[in-house]
Amino acid sequence: MLDEQLKTQLSAYLERVQQPFELVASLDDSDTAREMRELLTTIQSLRSDKITLRTDGNDARKPSFSLQRVGATNSLRFAGLPLGHEFTSLVLALLWTGGHPPKVEPEVIEQIAALEGDFNFEVYMSLTCHNCPDVVQALSLMAIVNPQVKTTVIEGGAFQQEVTEREIMAVPMVFLNGKVFGSGRMSVEEIVAKLDTGAAARDAAKLSAKAPYDVLIVGGGPAGAAAAVYAARKGIRTGVAAERFGGQVNDTLAIENYISVLETDGPKFAAALEAHTRAYDVDIMNLQRADKLIPAAEPGGLIEVQLANGGTLQSKTVILSTGARWRNVNVPGEAEYKNKGVAYCPHCDGPLFKGKRVSVIGGGNSGVEAAIDLAGIVQHVTLIEFADQLKADAVLVNKLKSLANVTIHTNAQTTEITGADGKVNGLKYKDRATNVEHLVPLEGVFVQIGLVPNTEWLKGTVELSRFGEIIVDAHGRTNLPGVFAAGDCTTVPFKQIVIAAGDGSKAALSAFDHLIRMPVVAGAV
Repeated sequence: MLDEQLKTQLSAYLERVQQPFELVASLDDSDTAREMRELLTTIQSLRSDKITLRTDGNDARKPSFSLQRVGATNSLRFAGLPLGHEFTSLVLALLWTGGHPPKVEPEVIEQIAALEGDFNFEVYMSLTCHNCPDVVQALSLMAIVNPQVKTTVIEGGAFQQEVTEREIMAVPMVFLNGKVFGSGRMSVEEIVAKLDTGAAARDAAKLSAKAPYDVLIVGGGPAGAAAAVYAARKGIRTGVAAERFGGQVNDTLAIENYISVLETDGPKFAAALEAHTRAYDVDIMNLQRADKLIPAAEPGGLIEVQLANGGTLQSKTVILSTGARWRNVNVPGEAEYKNKGVAYCPHCDGPLFKGKRVSVIGGGNSGVEAAIDLAGIVQHVTLIEFADQLKADAVLVNKLKSLANVTIHTNAQTTEITGADGKVNGLKYKDRATNVEHLVPLEGVFVQIGLVPNTEWLKGTVELSRFGEIIVDAHGRTNLPGVFAAGDCTTVPFKQIVIAAGDGSKAALSAFDHLIRMPVVAGAV
């Protein structure tokens, strides 16, 4: 199951295990159970002085296994094999259960430990989902830290009947005490904040008490991270308020066009952005959504950014790098069937549609790449493109047209996503040449039609284009003195990671130039 190189790496990690614990397996006669036994036997053999293995478990979910500290009552269970993207989650669970400290802020650990109540989490994931590990690892940690938290990680492919019965059509999907708790990527801080109702008010007070910054960056994607690094290198007080550090990069699977990085994936790239930023003296405030921008009352005055939790941050200059999000197709049925057949991440949710019929809306690079990816998993893909030809790169279009289980409709307008019994069952589109409407029976729809800038909160303050983009000049300046912008939220053409990073750096240099030219306040030391 594990090759020799992986065994060697795993053995080195397991040397960090300090406390004894048990792996207790509940097995059946399936091939998955056979592979699970082999995996657990390998793990136990690599650290036999601290890890013991039992195969006499009687949990209702088979095959599954739990990690249990000797003498403790913590409850963490993996149902199905945690391989693929989840192998790292398994390794971390082994280390944390064995007493190795997690790389989480101490106050977050204290907040988890202080949670009161009975929390029975079930998280459904797929092995190809790059959004799932964050949620799996967060809930695993919570179960290890607080005995009142029980977590079961369920690999959807091994428990298809459960997936069908609970109508799970997107991952990660989290249930708490039998009811839907949330879906999509969530950090441990976000999960704890939802459970700890007083956290937002405490966080807002803490943020409002912070001293003013020289440069405050709103948004933590490639543009925001680059701006933070360039600003911090100037030795000025720099802060980053980000709703999710890494931004939309977190949802990108393959990155092959960032110069000097031959190939990587979104989550790794986002983690590298954060690590690089943290290498400098930057105050990173994650999970913070900006709600309002208040310009300086007078030249040289402080600019305010009000946050959704009620906190307020002040700065001499502000760089807006709030990025963009997936655009909705805005037809009947899209909102109603979101996560019930309507999806936006083919890499995450594609495996849930194995052997089924799906559609991809959008003929750009993202749409065509999604269709190619899905064609290897599902029964059939129907691609719908509004324009009269596909807009993707020729090499991608040629690949798509070579696939036998793909149908392409150009000059086609999606008019409705239909459904029954709470799930998608079809898509309607109109042939724009003939005005004839067609119905395509299917079980899933993947929307891939571009981006919309995250700038609604800026309306009435910063000048925006008709598309909602922040209007900037060649220096990244907006119409407000001391306010700059960079990345996908701006009018700069070509929304690419490398361009966003360059614009973020440029905005930071422009902000620094603005600072050194500000008039000296009388009486200042």
